[in-house]
Amino acid sequence: MTEDVQKHSVHTLVFRSLKRTHDMFVSDHAKSIALDDESYKVKVGAKLKSDYGAVLHMPVLKEGKDRLSQPLGMQGLQGYTQSGDDPEYLITGTHAYPSGPGVGLTADTKLHRNPSEAGVHSMALALPPSQTRQDASRTAASVADIHRHAGGAERSHPQSSAVSLLEGGGTRNTSLMRKAPTMPKPQWHPPWKLFRVISGHLGWVRSIAVEPGNQWFVTGSADRTIKIWDLASGKLKLSLTGHISTVRGVAVSSRSPYLFSCGEDKQVKCWDLEYNKVIRHYHGHLSAVYDLDLHPTIDVLVTCSRDATARVWDIRTKANVHTLTGHTNTVATVRCQAAEPQIITGSHDSTIRLWDLIAGKTRATLTNHKKSVRTIVLHPRQYTFASGSADNIKQWMFPDGSFIQNLSGHNAIINTLAVNSDGVLVSGADNGTIHMWDWRTGYNFQRIHAAVQPGSLDSESGIFACMFDNSQSRLITAEADKTIKVYREDDTATEESHPVNWKPEILKRKRF
Repeated sequence: MTEDVQKHSVHTLVFRSLKRTHDMFVSDHAKSIALDDESYKVKVGAKLKSDYGAVLHMPVLKEGKDRLSQPLGMQGLQGYTQSGDDPEYLITGTHAYPSGPGVGLTADTKLHRNPSEAGVHSMALALPPSQTRQDASRTAASVADIHRHAGGAERSHPQSSAVSLLEGGGTRNTSLMRKAPTMPKPQWHPPWKLFRVISGHLGWVRSIAVEPGNQWFVTGSADRTIKIWDLASGKLKLSLTGHISTVRGVAVSSRSPYLFSCGEDKQVKCWDLEYNKVIRHYHGHLSAVYDLDLHPTIDVLVTCSRDATARVWDIRTKANVHTLTGHTNTVATVRCQAAEPQIITGSHDSTIRLWDLIAGKTRATLTNHKKSVRTIVLHPRQYTFASGSADNIKQWMFPDGSFIQNLSGHNAIINTLAVNSDGVLVSGADNGTIHMWDWRTGYNFQRIHAAVQPGSLDSESGIFACMFDNSQSRLITAEADKTIKVYREDDTATEESHPVNWKPEILKRKRF
């Protein structure tokens, strides 16, 4: 026995199916989610912090505190406080505003009273002096306009005193005066002069390392050789061959008689200097290896490459302990130190990364540079470091990489940085110029452009690497004219013969 099934059109069936689905899932689709007070407060708090963090805790003005004790009517005319009249949150400025983004305008949060003349005065004092005159008179005039249109002649009277005070340079109320930041006087450093030119390489000299005993130094070159030179006489002691492309990095171990080298042939080699032979290879990089550094306290080698990684190697077992990934372009420079963060890398993706050696992960990424970071140098005594890029040199503080200051003025592609314990920072650039800086103040006390070796083109003046020897009194540079140049301090110079040409200029210091 078969029952007749009622037939429906496809349209009806689809519609019913849609209705069932709708009833099941989408019935409250357009309803707004109930507001949760707690999460709303957190959201507004976070917005406040990100948008108004800089002005949230403004200093309480002295007269602001006095004014809080005055009757409310007077206060309405003279000051603007946030709701609650908490002296901690006394805000002065030309425009009053609600307490935060997204806050509804209620009786408590709507725009408040006009700012006081003292508020205008303090804001003008906070501006750099060059702007103060124009902005202060403009601001004071506009506030006077507001008062005048409000129809209060007696209220616009005190304004004139504020204007005259601002034009007079602010002699009254010196407790409010805030000095604009000025560059402190730099320490005097004797100028450096060219002492010796060493030739012998047949290609660009790309890298330098000084031996811990300060007897000799090593250079790696585009002629595929590594040469060892006597530091005192500049004579060639030894040539090592084995790389099949440019040698981009060399390092001498202070813990064992080993020399490490890396090159554009993807090879990382360990040389035993007792036998002058390669005893280990570290295989793993997929492209040219640009730099390497040895850890000062443990037997670990760190290399960085054009394959956008840095690799940590166990020197003895040749094991690839970590592959530090995260950079999106060539990693051009790497530095190690005993304290955290133990590894710092700079890359052509214009970032600097601070690494946790134990975990093999990034601790912090510094994105302030706009161009490739080609060099990093650690200060020998302070817990700080500097990075060099085509936009400028930046100084940073460990362990988080907080920004200290910019050293601007070396307008070239900076290939190398070196710093000694006296606080002399040296930057060497692609166009052959060397700038000397005072580390603490960022004052550029000397600029050198050494002539290229006879027979070279002028375009072959470029500094690829520079390094101070262990006595800190010699500066060795590796150059594109195939020479190594040694500089030393001028012994005859005094503070009188070479004075610091410095004016305490107002710093227009960038915030990043």
